[in-house]
Amino acid sequence: MSEIVLEAKGLVKVFADAGEPVTVLSGLDLRVHAGEVLAVTGSSGSGKSTLLHILGALDAFDSGSVAVAGRNLAGLDEDARSALRNRSIGFVYQFHHLLPELTALENVAMPLRIARMPEAKALARAAQALAAVGLESRARHHPAQLSGGQRQRCAIARALVTEPALVLADEPTGNLDNASARSVFELFMRLSREKGVAVVVVTHDRELARLCDRVLELENGVFRL
Repeated sequence: MSEIVLEAKGLVKVFADAGEPVTVLSGLDLRVHAGEVLAVTGSSGSGKSTLLHILGALDAFDSGSVAVAGRNLAGLDEDARSALRNRSIGFVYQFHHLLPELTALENVAMPLRIARMPEAKALARAAQALAAVGLESRARHHPAQLSGGQRQRCAIARALVTEPALVLADEPTGNLDNASARSVFELFMRLSREKGVAVVVVTHDRELARLCDRVLELENGVFRL
């Protein structure tokens, strides 16, 4: 069995709505191994995005525990959480968030430049990441010159360029046509196996979710059995 990259135990998250507590996550348990792609499905408002933000050390939780790459999030201050995100977690969203004034290569290199990697080394690593998603011929193109599927592949390359242990993807195919969406999911599967990355994909599309290694449905704050 491959190593456990992500583990949540008894995870609870409560929001206040008009002064009344609303429990979004109710003692949820989750475990994801290296090289595994897990799809999380559920109805709108079921807490899928909230869960992803907590797993990515972006939002706090009320009780339970979350560990990423062996680090317990509850024991980390904001600086340490930020360092963990930069080093161990890649993010892909429904909207690609590529900077329009930068080329695909420069966009993918951005996380490395933020981490103060020398420019030449960052661009070389970014070129490798683009090649891994089949975009080496588009390296000098700007986002406006790329198709929707190509922009999302570029976003995936950016998420992987830091060689994270975990990638979290929130509705990554929400703006794509069916063929491009399937291609993106298949890309996650291939790259996860090749690079040993754990991937959690939140999606409303149950048909696409079935392409993943496992599917869990979030309902009433826990995973439906």
